[in-house]
Amino acid sequence: MNTVTCQISISLDGFAAGPEQSAEDPLGKGGTRLHEWVLPTEAWRRQHGLEGGERNADSEVADASARGVGAVIMGRRMFGGGGGPWDETWTGWWGDEPPFHAPVFVLTHHAREPLAMQGGTTFTFVTGGIEPALEQARAAAGAQDVAIAGGASAVRQYLAAGLLDELHLHIVPIVLGAGERLLEDVGDPKLEPVAVVASPAVTHVSYRVVR
Repeated sequence: MNTVTCQISISLDGFAAGPEQSAEDPLGKGGTRLHEWVLPTEAWRRQHGLEGGERNADSEVADASARGVGAVIMGRRMFGGGGGPWDETWTGWWGDEPPFHAPVFVLTHHAREPLAMQGGTTFTFVTGGIEPALEQARAAAGAQDVAIAGGASAVRQYLAAGLLDELHLHIVPIVLGAGERLLEDVGDPKLEPVAVVASPAVTHVSYRVVR
């Protein structure tokens, strides 16, 4: 069976997004600072069709995070486009060729036809909840992994339901003070540390979720 994984950046005080999130500022105030560690890396730039970048420990982690992923699940807010019924002119934050290069299943309360993009990414909009989305993602992924991309609400739901196998936290040395906490209302999952990689910009901690 597929491994269900999650890679997500958080602040030292546990927030995956800053306060005052909006359609225009989906990561909230200060939230973009959570991802500054990955933007200069060679791996991230390559995944987004760009050249150059730094080859370092952070780049190796970013490269590994995309390796072996056969399908992706994300929440409605991560895909974007506002709440309520869909504005079907909205096709995501990533342009004509999103970096996923795999089927992506979007958790939503509002139906929408699948959206095929360049580079092998097709967004499928799932209204039935986290378990039907995972069932579809597993079927699409075959023997490869299923990645829960975010946002925090989607990750919390899968962790609380006992459906997550691995949690990879990229802990950024900033304090946001408020926003959307990652590990809130998830019960008491048993997390077994399996690896730590540190750099000047971020500490990467990998956990196995023990059942």
